[in-house]
Amino acid sequence: MKHPPAFSSSFIPWRYQYPLDGMISRYKYNGQRKFGRPLIADFTNLLENALHDGTVAVPEVLVPAPMDPLRRWQRGFNQAQDIAETIGGDLNIPVATGLARRVRRVRSQRTLNREARLLNLRGVFEVTSAVPERVAIVDDVVTTGATARVLASALREAGAREIQVWALARTPG
Repeated sequence: MKHPPAFSSSFIPWRYQYPLDGMISRYKYNGQRKFGRPLIADFTNLLENALHDGTVAVPEVLVPAPMDPLRRWQRGFNQAQDIAETIGGDLNIPVATGLARRVRRVRSQRTLNREARLLNLRGVFEVTSAVPERVAIVDDVVTTGATARVLASALREAGAREIQVWALARTPG
């Protein structure tokens, strides 16, 4: 890889395609948490097994992907935070909700290609406090990996040494 990401590994068990895409969309955009709950429960079980058998290293803290405050207000919740808090509670891993934040508003990533996403997110995250060595970024879907890359870079610059990305699904391809 010419430009390796700042994160060292990822745990993303499913593809963002039928029927998961519809379930995640209804959960994320329509606030219908009943569609997210079974996915998060299954994801937690998969993580618990992977942590138990050593396939996945136990992070010191979970960092939900920060959301723009206006977008959070419009949706009523941050799905990454919701996922992280559920996993953290079930697996007894602390969640650092305020460890990173967005410092400026950006265009929606939905219609942008990988290069445009990376450019759009440049300098968007700020780490607000001390960072442990082992962290896991939590998000719902990884599309191009731009958010994970930029957030992982900010966390690495702040002192994290082992950064994982945990997400429900990834886009095919």
